[in-house]
Amino acid sequence: MPRYDVAVIGAGSAGFSAAITAADEGAQVALIGHGTIGGTCVNAGCVPSKTMIRATETLHAAATANRFGGIEASARITDWASVVRRKQALVDELRQAKYSDLLPAYNSLAYLEGKASFSGRGKLTVGGEPLDAGKIIIASGSRPALPSIKGIRQVPTLTSTTALELEQLPKSLLVIGAGYIGAELAQMFSRAGVKVSLVSRRGLLPEAEPEISHALTGIFEAEGIQCVSGIGYDRIEGRAGDIRLYVRHGKVPEMLEAEAVLIATGRTPNVEDLNLKAGAIKLNDQGGIAVDRHMRTSCRNVYAAGDITGRDQFVYMAAYGAKIAARNAINGDDLAYDNYAMPAVVFTDPQVASVGHTQASAEAAGLQVRTSVLSLDNVPRALAARDTRGLIKLVAGATTKTLVGAYILAPEGADSIQTAALAIKTGMTYEQLGEMIFPYLTNVEGLKLAAQTFEMDVSKLSCCAG
Repeated sequence: MPRYDVAVIGAGSAGFSAAITAADEGAQVALIGHGTIGGTCVNAGCVPSKTMIRATETLHAAATANRFGGIEASARITDWASVVRRKQALVDELRQAKYSDLLPAYNSLAYLEGKASFSGRGKLTVGGEPLDAGKIIIASGSRPALPSIKGIRQVPTLTSTTALELEQLPKSLLVIGAGYIGAELAQMFSRAGVKVSLVSRRGLLPEAEPEISHALTGIFEAEGIQCVSGIGYDRIEGRAGDIRLYVRHGKVPEMLEAEAVLIATGRTPNVEDLNLKAGAIKLNDQGGIAVDRHMRTSCRNVYAAGDITGRDQFVYMAAYGAKIAARNAINGDDLAYDNYAMPAVVFTDPQVASVGHTQASAEAAGLQVRTSVLSLDNVPRALAARDTRGLIKLVAGATTKTLVGAYILAPEGADSIQTAALAIKTGMTYEQLGEMIFPYLTNVEGLKLAAQTFEMDVSKLSCCAG
């Protein structure tokens, strides 16, 4: 039986990151995959969803331009199947180029196909056969979760994975869950011509700043998306083509109907088949594998990274955590996971980009803060583009003036958030950010103006006087 320095469970983004990092460090590595190689991001998440979102954005932009020109425009894609086929072609291409084709480049990396599980503390089997490895890194990812609604298992439901495989659009769609997945897909399907109802207990993007959630809700409703929130779920029933969701606002009942229902209430870590109890590996409150700041589990010599830990479920954070796990497994546990200035993006239109604390989370952490809110009609680039949908909110220490959080709701707002992340990471004050030189007629200049808004009314500045 071969002896490996490191065995990595899971052949997605985190698994490949851990395996390649370990191989680059000189380790003999076993990468264990089960199912389609590449994991969620390239197969069913970031790549397919973003390319389809862009397709409907293009349709929406054309329809909007035609309406401004007085020309009636169809708001429905007539050949959705071709959009799905083009999406799948891109997925297949990237899976091959960024995953399968990489394996031969690493002589010290062996790819093993099979289901991995623990047979004892630090002991691993693959397909029922023992695997000898000094260190183990678990990176087996997550899957869509089902909410606890009565009848949910008796009705046909779509997930974020299966919804992107539909070659025929339903006429109407209930989207249950208004986090980033629900928000993105609700707008995408609406722009493709589907009548969408977005249903949630706490409202659209409940973890975002309330100003952001409120503004985006207004934008969604203006596009024809019905946003239903502040409700409790009673039950769901029906069959394909006739789904009925019963909710209540307080004591007032309401029934929502649609041809199909998409569940977007989060993701759950893939822990069931790993036999973690045998490995003496503990779970956290999110149902994922508990790790410390060095990515170590409760079992000596076993690490975990990515969605399996139930936290920071972004592909770049999975890859980041996996690199730390691999280097610590080989070289000693010196590296620590740091998500203090972690940027995040919701690819709606306008986009929601964030980093650091919200006002509420800063106050909950015991920080005394002050905020600035700048509407995009104060940003010259937004005025020139004739698209002032959105706002920028900054959070800073009340006395230190140090930036601790930033939220941007803006078309292509994602391209500006890294500037805010760098400002927070380096401990800049809003005065320092406001004094920096920014190029004129750019979206990122909005951050400078939002920083200046702490102390002045920027609407009284001339166009370039900031």
